[in-house]
Amino acid sequence: MKAAAAFVLSLALSATSALAAAPREFDVSKEPALGDVYPDRVTKFADGVTGLADVVYASLPGFRPMVVDLYLPADKAPKPLIMYIHGGGWMGGHTRQSGALANFPAVLAKLASEGFVVASLEYRLSGEAPFPAQLQDARAAIRFLKANAARYGIDPARVGVWGGSAGGHLTGLVATTCGETTVDPSPAPKGSECVQAAVTWYGVFDFAPMLQKAATAPTPKPAEYALLRCRPEDCTPAQVASVSPIQHVDRNDPPMLLIHGEKDQVVDVSQSHQMEAALKSAGVPIEAIYIPAVDHSFIGQTPESTRAATLKAVNATFDFFHKTLQVPSK
Repeated sequence: MKAAAAFVLSLALSATSALAAAPREFDVSKEPALGDVYPDRVTKFADGVTGLADVVYASLPGFRPMVVDLYLPADKAPKPLIMYIHGGGWMGGHTRQSGALANFPAVLAKLASEGFVVASLEYRLSGEAPFPAQLQDARAAIRFLKANAARYGIDPARVGVWGGSAGGHLTGLVATTCGETTVDPSPAPKGSECVQAAVTWYGVFDFAPMLQKAATAPTPKPAEYALLRCRPEDCTPAQVASVSPIQHVDRNDPPMLLIHGEKDQVVDVSQSHQMEAALKSAGVPIEAIYIPAVDHSFIGQTPESTRAATLKAVNATFDFFHKTLQVPSK
């Protein structure tokens, strides 16, 4: 018995000795290797669309890596880019959710299959940084994607932006601040963040009435407070103007489509009515759809009405991008 135990022990020692005798080899850089070489997260969707998750578009000191999800069509010829900006009161939300759509990545993949490169944006939330960080991130992502147009099959001269709620607000700002440097003093070439089409779902365009409502809200820190880092009653006129897309409207803005539920209890439908009027007055091509009897996120009184409103908005959005960015509809 002792002999058997000694034999097993000798085998174990021999194996350990063999392992120790073989040095382990790894790639070693000359300098600290700070990049992320974890394998890309690739997902295959219907119709040959490839999804790339969490593509880093910016690395800001003190913040998490800023990322987009990409949806690439099978055909690698240059395509228009559509960037989606999520909602969530500037405090939450993520790239893979929108309203009542149960599988939003499948929606974005479908848009890609119709001849677009689609990006879905993560940006700094209000708890991470105050405005204008969110707008700066959106513009940085557009610049990154244009700079990598050849890699991702993008036509940088045809770019659309789309968002809902807080994302609709940021979409409105992206569309109306082309070339402005006061909110985004980036050294990048002026106009590199410009887009050629925009769609908003129940967006915020004028912060003045929002702040008036927030000043009487029962919650001590409503979303507007967290975004601007000022109490609603103390925000300066300059802050209100800077954060309000309606204050940036001019005749050079791109064609826009506004979609809003007439019974929205979160963002009053008057926001879209006022933006529509401002764009018309400036001579900007504008379309607007107001859906009766639905609330925020196109939620109706029945599942059927929610479904009908949501599909109406999605189909109108797809058709608008086909028309404005000149992609034949499928």
